[in-house]
Amino acid sequence: MSKRILITGGAGFIGSALVDRLQATGHTVFVLDDLSFGRRELAQVPDERFYEVDIRDRKAVAQVMEAVRPQWVLHLAAIHFIPYCNAHPVEAADINITGTIHVLDACAALGGVEQVFVASTAAVYPVMDGPISEATPPAPVDIYGITKLATEKLAAEFHYRTRIPVVIGRFFNAFGPNETNPHLMPEIQRQVLSGARTLQLGNLDPRRDFIHTHDMSRAMQLLLEKGIAGCEVFNIGRGIEYSVREIVEAFARQLGEPLTIEVDPARVRKVERMHLLADVTKLKRATGWEPEWDIDRGVATLLKEEVRM
Repeated sequence: MSKRILITGGAGFIGSALVDRLQATGHTVFVLDDLSFGRRELAQVPDERFYEVDIRDRKAVAQVMEAVRPQWVLHLAAIHFIPYCNAHPVEAADINITGTIHVLDACAALGGVEQVFVASTAAVYPVMDGPISEATPPAPVDIYGITKLATEKLAAEFHYRTRIPVVIGRFFNAFGPNETNPHLMPEIQRQVLSGARTLQLGNLDPRRDFIHTHDMSRAMQLLLEKGIAGCEVFNIGRGIEYSVREIVEAFARQLGEPLTIEVDPARVRKVERMHLLADVTKLKRATGWEPEWDIDRGVATLLKEEVRM
């Protein structure tokens, strides 16, 4: 059944993939985004379904909610880039925590909201080796993870207060087209497509669980259509770890040329997790979801994408 859906952050990297996915499956999608990191052209909705609003503006958020009257609300708007959050903790807390309060309070006041999805992150987990399940006690080590753990607590309180079902998705490392933050994949993409064959990178040994945004958006769609009761947390990752070196090797394979790496001291993070790997058993059992995009397939599409300098 088609739903009226409001996506906050729908002009961003993951949000735009989610917009495309939900519209393709027959839903009517509205987007709220302040375009501080997102880009209007990424949110493929008509102007009458796009609202340029900052989630820190409590009144404006409530007005959008009243105008749209969504059945599902997917809250993705946030500051995501960890170095930026660490450098701007007050701004990160204001957007990621206070903004979430505004979105959830507007949902509670509206009436008619049937389900809420709240985006969280694997950064809420402690530093550890091996696959991490949802049962692992949170222990964030950076400002971003701290703000997102607060977001999860707010989402749980919202559910207990309203009884509206809530799905919390802990995102692992997303990759794919239309990246809006200077993460590893788009940085390699930018350098390679600019002609570089010796890449300037930072930490090379950390391993991450990279999941394509098409697979992420499909996982979110399936979770929502499943109608999860209560307030449930799900890892959204692929379940495979890759080092920075292995990602560079994937680019070299798809490029058909050798790539070398030089460590740029300015890019090296002083505090870094060596591993971050999702246990996605719960997601698969709940939805039947399986990832479709591997690293090489995703990198091949990135090499065909226009570079934004």
